[in-house]
Amino acid sequence: MQNDQDTLTIDVAGYAQPCVFIASPNADLRPEASPIDMVVIHNISLPPQIYGGEGIVQLFTNQLDPSAHPYYAEIAHLKVSAHFLIRRDGQLLQFVSCLARAWHAGASAWQGRERCNDFSIGIELEGSDLDTFEPAQYQCLQALLSALRAQYPIAYVVGHEEIAPGRKTDPGPHFDWSRIDR
Repeated sequence: MQNDQDTLTIDVAGYAQPCVFIASPNADLRPEASPIDMVVIHNISLPPQIYGGEGIVQLFTNQLDPSAHPYYAEIAHLKVSAHFLIRRDGQLLQFVSCLARAWHAGASAWQGRERCNDFSIGIELEGSDLDTFEPAQYQCLQALLSALRAQYPIAYVVGHEEIAPGRKTDPGPHFDWSRIDR
């Protein structure tokens, strides 16, 4: 993990320390009295199954060039974000304060509550449904989950497929849930 897991914390403003922060415009205020009690795990790669490029950052900052790849032409118009991205090498990037609502879950529901963006933190793992995740990603994810639990009343750690069944499949069949504290 590139971020020292013993010192990873979430400050009172909702930012991970230490962490690279890149502001996404795709966020807004959470509804009043929405406890932050869920983490949603996703996977993402841009272009699909290509790792290490700037496509994800460009998508989350509305700078994706639709002519750079055929797939980008299909998604460049989207206004999406997540709170965090964990790269294949374990690097942690943050796009939205945990106190704000990132636009990661879309149409979603959990235990009778709809609009999961209102009460969740979205964590993207650089990956796909077709590939395994790297040990450094699990290390970083576990450290991040611990830091989030120290700051917020996290009761649920779920996959995107669990809150949007039939619409989403991530983090996918290769995500090893036994490698994190759920």
